[in-house]
Amino acid sequence: MKKSVHLLMFVITFLFIVTGCRDDVEIILSEEEIIGKPQEVIGYKGFYLLNEGNMGSNKSTLDYYDFSTGIYKRNIYAEINPTVPKELGDVGNDIGIYGSKLYAVINCSNKVEIMEAATTKRIVQIEIPNCRFIKFHHKYAYVTSYAGPVMIDPEYKQIGFVAKIDTTTLKEVARCEVGFQPDELEIVNGKIYVANSGGYMGAGHTEGYERTVSVIDIATFKEEKRIDVAYNLERIKADKRGNMWVSSRGDYKGLPARLFFLDAEKQQITDTIPIAATNYWIDDDYLYVYGTEWSYITNDWTISYSIVDTRTHEIITKNIITDGTDKEIEKPYGIMVHPETKDIFITDAGNYVTPGLLYCFDKDGKKKWVVRSGNIPGHFALNPIYKEE
Repeated sequence: MKKSVHLLMFVITFLFIVTGCRDDVEIILSEEEIIGKPQEVIGYKGFYLLNEGNMGSNKSTLDYYDFSTGIYKRNIYAEINPTVPKELGDVGNDIGIYGSKLYAVINCSNKVEIMEAATTKRIVQIEIPNCRFIKFHHKYAYVTSYAGPVMIDPEYKQIGFVAKIDTTTLKEVARCEVGFQPDELEIVNGKIYVANSGGYMGAGHTEGYERTVSVIDIATFKEEKRIDVAYNLERIKADKRGNMWVSSRGDYKGLPARLFFLDAEKQQITDTIPIAATNYWIDDDYLYVYGTEWSYITNDWTISYSIVDTRTHEIITKNIITDGTDKEIEKPYGIMVHPETKDIFITDAGNYVTPGLLYCFDKDGKKKWVVRSGNIPGHFALNPIYKEE
């Protein structure tokens, strides 16, 4: 009885102190769930999962999975940073770790949120309008930006740019103009490759879309040229040989979504893979890809999963998931492969309104576990044991 009274008094005192010190600030607690088996940690401690959240609702959240404990933790940013207005912000579009810092690109909040990678405690935010994707190279972060407001308009004339951020001073130091509505970027052999989409301008007529990859020389930070690919580009990632894999979303009508091979030496497209590639992850020599292709002709989605051999360009399977679990996934939205265990992680955005799901499959495509995430889970960042900045 005495212990119970002491515990009750401690809880009351603690709540009084917390509420008294924080005025009217609401404390949003994280949630923990044991979902996986503890495993030996070699190169990576775990991973962060950035949930986009519904546009206009400031619902972007950050989750974390710890490989050593098998614990999944939801909504960690809000608890660590309770005084930050509107929490993480509106539409988390990309995430990455460089050195000791974690960078989250928050699209509609027009900012890059920079945190301690170990704790997710906010360090600073950098304002970049309509920012999209981030990559790192030699103490700099490079971020694509649509530059103007979120607006579907065939007459949209605001050209996009790549922002250069000094990761030591955490200041934006330069900008390089590229095409309209630039999306993902990749860095290879002293060059930045940017997939231009023209997504705001293409609505209504195919000719409004961009169809090029901008090539920026890092040394001068100037656009050198543009490589013709296809309409409405989105993703671009490099394989082990420094060649790029570029995705086109098509025009959602008669022009299908496709995956293209950009030969780095020839600086041109030399092959086309006949699959939709909404998102993909390259591990060793294999490209793990899912496609969610919308058609205004059928008013329906076509969903696919494939693995492509980056050496031969062959589609070696159209069944990443082999146990039938793919039928449970309503709308795949993110993908990652563990570099050591080869476990495959795929997120499900569901109906885009309620919390999504994160699935873990073993290297053979069989489900190991599934867990609830935040709204619209989509972007992974592996947390290395140590990485010099």
